[in-house]
Amino acid sequence: MKSLTKLCFGLMICFALFTHAMGSISTTLDRAQSDQDKVIGNWQGVLKVPGGELRIIFKISQNEDGTLKAAMDSPDQGASDIPVSAVTFENDSLHMESSMIRGRYDGQIQADAQTIKGAWKQSGMTFPLDIQRIDAVPKLNRPQEPKPPFPYLEEEVTVPNKTAEIELSGTFTKPNSGGPFPAVILISGSGPQDRDEAIFGHRPFFVAADHLTRQGIAVLRMDDRGVGKSKGDFSKATSKDFASDVMAGIDYLRTRKDIDPKRIGLIGHSEGGIIAPMVAAQSQDVAFIVLMAGTGFTGEEILYLQAALIAKANGATDSDIAENRAGQEKIFKILKEETTDSMLVTKLKNVMQESYDNLSEEQQKAIGEADPYINAQIKQLTSLWFRFFLTYDPIPALKQVKCPVLAINGELDLQVPPKENLAAIEAALQAGGNKNYTIKE
Repeated sequence: MKSLTKLCFGLMICFALFTHAMGSISTTLDRAQSDQDKVIGNWQGVLKVPGGELRIIFKISQNEDGTLKAAMDSPDQGASDIPVSAVTFENDSLHMESSMIRGRYDGQIQADAQTIKGAWKQSGMTFPLDIQRIDAVPKLNRPQEPKPPFPYLEEEVTVPNKTAEIELSGTFTKPNSGGPFPAVILISGSGPQDRDEAIFGHRPFFVAADHLTRQGIAVLRMDDRGVGKSKGDFSKATSKDFASDVMAGIDYLRTRKDIDPKRIGLIGHSEGGIIAPMVAAQSQDVAFIVLMAGTGFTGEEILYLQAALIAKANGATDSDIAENRAGQEKIFKILKEETTDSMLVTKLKNVMQESYDNLSEEQQKAIGEADPYINAQIKQLTSLWFRFFLTYDPIPALKQVKCPVLAINGELDLQVPPKENLAAIEAALQAGGNKNYTIKE
């Protein structure tokens, strides 16, 4: 299993010809209308992707002028009504495109008009996707999600980051009475996240904020910069920039009379578990930190561990894993050493093209055309965020953390392996002389 490291005529006609033409047009339109009826409705399929399966739902209907329109749901990712920018159905062939997510679907309706066999293409990769007609769009059941009315106060707030000259938007919750209260800031993981850290239909930060506030702890959770109602440009930010957003959150909480300024803590998940120690090492205003799936290695080391564990879970052999590791090392070496942007892209393209050329025909067919796939990968690899993440070492910051620390990692986590990372975090805290910590797998 070789793999690459890891979207007019003129009007002068006689009346007889005109009426005949209109009759033909009417017949054609009726036939087109009848054909469109075949695809109008709700369709669901299962997209098999590396690491799991995703349900995909297309909701196809008509505009007032009779043309087709559609929206797309990915319920397992918590996404609904994704705009479909183009829909055509001709000769039993359905074509849909979503420019927002750079994806397209092409399929052929079957004789029973209940199944469409086709493929989904995105980021240069192609995945088989057969969809079946369904009567109703399934609703997600999330029993753990809090339901109003809530026994606490909730407030929409704006948090200024004067250093970055942006404003962040968030939700602040606190108990109904009493105070001043201890408070926490929730820090999200990698990727553009909203204040609830919504993913796969879940809203974990909403759940956590509800629980903590019920226990007498005020909570501030914010949309990432450039996400939701927050200002700024997410694409140009690194973990260091997000740390400055957290510092702005601390400054904001310290201005509130209902908050105890000596009891402000941070709870960071995944990348947030990297950011929390960065902030705590700089600010004496941090009373404690909680790291959920935090890391104790550079991004490069994490990615090696992550890739090997996920590949092994998917049935890869040791030689497959070693070969993939060698490919990662080539790419990361270029990213770390090459300083000229044009040369960086050229070198990355050469390495990725060589890897693609070594794939079997079947593997190349599964990925799709080389250029779109390679270009999508290069865009991610050369982003400011990724290049910072690749080389950032969290150990120096952890050594400087003097406040109490709770580090918790899931024992089945393949993305942030618990044993290795918790051991590294504990060793760093000990080396820095911090004795007030708890490590839990």
